Amino acid sequence: MVRLLGRSGTRSPLRPGAAPSARQRQEANPSRWRSAAGLRSVLGGRSVAGQVFLLVVVIVLLLVMAAVVALVLQVRHDTTQEARNRSLAVAETFANAPGTVQALQSPDPTAVLQPRAEAARERSNVDFIVVMSTDGTRYTHPKTDRIGKKFVGTIAPALAGQSFTEEIEGTIGPLVQAVVPVKDADGRVVGLVSAGITTQNVGGTADRQLPLVLAAAAVALALATAGAALVSRRLLRQTRGLGPHEMTRMYEHHDAVLHAVREGVLIVDDGGILLLANDEAHRLLGLPPDAEGRHVLSLGLDPGTADLLASGRVATDEVHRVGDRLLAVNQRTTDRAGVPPGSVATLRDSTELRALSGRAEAARERLNMLYDAGVGIGTSLDVTRTAEELTELAVPRFADFVAVDLFDAVLGGGQPNAVGALSRTAVSGIRKDAPLYPVGERIRFVESSPQGRSLATGGPVLEPRLGEAPGWQAQDLERSTQIVEYGIHSLITVPLRAGALVLGVVSFWRCEKQEPFDADELALAEELVARAAVSIDNARRYTREHSMAVTLQRSLLPRSLPEQGALEIAYRYLPAQAGVGGDWFDVLPLSGARVALVVGDVVGHGLHAAATMGRLRTAVHNFSALDLPPEELIALLDELVGRIDQDETEEDGSAPVIGATCLYAVYDPVSRRCTVARAGHPPPALIHPDGSVEFPEVPAGPPLGLGGLPFETAELELAEGSRLVLYTDGLVEDRERDIDVGLDMLREALSRAGQSPEDTCRVVLDSRLTARSSDDIALIVARTRALASDRVAEWPVPADPAAVGEVRAAVSRQLTEWGLDELTFSTELILSELVTNALRYGGGPMRVRVLRDRNLICEVFDGSSTSPHLRYATMTDEGGRGLFLVAQLSERWGTRYLPGGKVIWAEQPLP
Repeated sequence: MVRLLGRSGTRSPLRPGAAPSARQRQEANPSRWRSAAGLRSVLGGRSVAGQVFLLVVVIVLLLVMAAVVALVLQVRHDTTQEARNRSLAVAETFANAPGTVQALQSPDPTAVLQPRAEAARERSNVDFIVVMSTDGTRYTHPKTDRIGKKFVGTIAPALAGQSFTEEIEGTIGPLVQAVVPVKDADGRVVGLVSAGITTQNVGGTADRQLPLVLAAAAVALALATAGAALVSRRLLRQTRGLGPHEMTRMYEHHDAVLHAVREGVLIVDDGGILLLANDEAHRLLGLPPDAEGRHVLSLGLDPGTADLLASGRVATDEVHRVGDRLLAVNQRTTDRAGVPPGSVATLRDSTELRALSGRAEAARERLNMLYDAGVGIGTSLDVTRTAEELTELAVPRFADFVAVDLFDAVLGGGQPNAVGALSRTAVSGIRKDAPLYPVGERIRFVESSPQGRSLATGGPVLEPRLGEAPGWQAQDLERSTQIVEYGIHSLITVPLRAGALVLGVVSFWRCEKQEPFDADELALAEELVARAAVSIDNARRYTREHSMAVTLQRSLLPRSLPEQGALEIAYRYLPAQAGVGGDWFDVLPLSGARVALVVGDVVGHGLHAAATMGRLRTAVHNFSALDLPPEELIALLDELVGRIDQDETEEDGSAPVIGATCLYAVYDPVSRRCTVARAGHPPPALIHPDGSVEFPEVPAGPPLGLGGLPFETAELELAEGSRLVLYTDGLVEDRERDIDVGLDMLREALSRAGQSPEDTCRVVLDSRLTARSSDDIALIVARTRALASDRVAEWPVPADPAAVGEVRAAVSRQLTEWGLDELTFSTELILSELVTNALRYGGGPMRVRVLRDRNLICEVFDGSSTSPHLRYATMTDEGGRGLFLVAQLSERWGTRYLPGGKVIWAEQPLP
């Protein structure tokens, strides 16, 4: 038993045998009833969907009928035009055919022309070809019984020499015919030719196409009707079967409610396109008139509100600041119960929360500013830059103008003097024309000024109204007046304190905002300056340490190069962009006119690297005084670095030498040979006199301090004018470039260098090798010179005491030849003592060599390794005074050991 709900709300049973009513059928199968009701509504035209359906069907039917009629008319017109063209072409062709004129002038034109005309008619698909005389008498015709009769149609234009076509009712029915004149050689019309086709044949094409056209029209009408039914069905579903009156009334109610409510309403689709916004939404959000249909992100809304509306997420009473309003936004999605996806948002003005929100916003801005101060102030260890970062952060977020004044000692890294002058280190403002002290101005603040009081008390000072505060004007009356006239009306001064030290003072000025600084802003200024003071003090300490390291480094590097004649030398030293490194170089004159070149590098930066570099340079000076071979000198340096590491690692808090390299080269201008040894250092470069560049093969020993491995040397024979290039790894290697690439770049730069060492240094440093130097760079370029043979004299010494006199005589003659007679006595005495010692204590072979360079150099070679020692002889001693006389007569003297003996040498200055 099925029970249905009646109008009164009670349920009544269906009586057996009774037919169900319409309402009962509807409640029994609601979906089927809605479909049937919708169909009846569409067919009946009572709903909007039905009216649209009927209108579309009528329009399509009218269009189909118009298309059929137009097509039929167009086909008939085209066919008639084609018949005119064909008949005219056939007539002209026959009239101008060879023999037509002769046939007309023959005694019996019909006999000649009738067969030709019939043959042409059959081939050209026309109904007749008629040849006639000038009076219209037919000579030919498809029906022979009509030959000799008058032509039906107009012939006057043809007699006048013109071809024409016409539509007539002929003897064979309605037809289209053309009449063409036949002219003889003189241009006289001697006959006429007419060709025609009947109207029945002309209209045959249209009659044959008409069924196809009607069938296509029927199919189009059926498709259009089906499409209209689908559209109407969708429209019926969307309008829910409402009629025009009901929809109008619903829209009026919707419009009245939507625009009368005092709450903003927005409807946005799932793509972020604004579909609807009521008047209140336009007012609250300040939407443009054409907002509907545009994306919400392009409406100029604040980013938070625009992102919320575009996202479509659910929101409940989210507060958004829009202009000077605080809006509570609620948003819900619409993609439920078959509704198109999107979202509906409602806006409610909650400006009464503005004061509370303003205070919260101010607190958040202060927190953000303090966070930015912690991140953005002190990014570099430069005092001036740190002060500039403070001014850039505070303008315009906190003040319109900010100035930082520091004591002069702070800028140099020293301890500030509370009674000294200050320098304006940084100024920043919203404009550049403010009448404040410029950067670099030295200032002494008077005690009554806010800055002076801050420095004296160590606390901040607030001057809310500068125009009413007379004490600060005593600093500079004229400038103070200009500041007030400029519009600056409020000031906060805060001392820069780092522990017990006062580094300077910071001044915050307000101009644009009419409200003066208050107590809360004073507290914020104190916090900002406190954070900046820590960074400035760190920069001050770094500046002090850096200055000390630079001073130490410069004191340990050579101030000038010693005089020598073997090499023409140019050098460059470029410190790293940050820190003090341990690169060093030296030029050391040796005995025998020889010169030693040394380049070294201590890994790392700072005082430790600079101090270690000084120790190594001093050691090289001492070791070179012993005239040791390069490999032995490098070995002694290796042992020294190892001892330094061992000594320093035993102490707490000290760092060992983490790496040191060295290259030592000795050049002899007499033999033009250069002996090179290196310990972990880049190889030297050699520029030949012809400009070619090579990197000689020099055995690469381990870095200094590793120990346990011997060092080897390479001996190079250098042509006079060659340039030897020594450098540290900062020139050819960095973190972004491999050393092989750097060596190739150095080779290319050296190949472009000029002939002089100065030009070579300039070209190398001007190249992109040193574009971003992160390490120190030491560069030495030495051009070789050779000591001419006429400046060298050498004699063998036999193992005979009488050889001493021969040596003195030979030397005397050589000095006379060189024009050095003034040195004859002292030189003879020096060589007498040295040769006598060699004969007495040394061994063979022995020889004497005298060199004329910047000094006069006397050298005595023997095969013994025993070195003489200078001593004071007593009154009773028979000997022991020879070396004392040598030391007194010469500028310097010494011993140089060779693989097969030794050399005792002495130098005298030239007169």
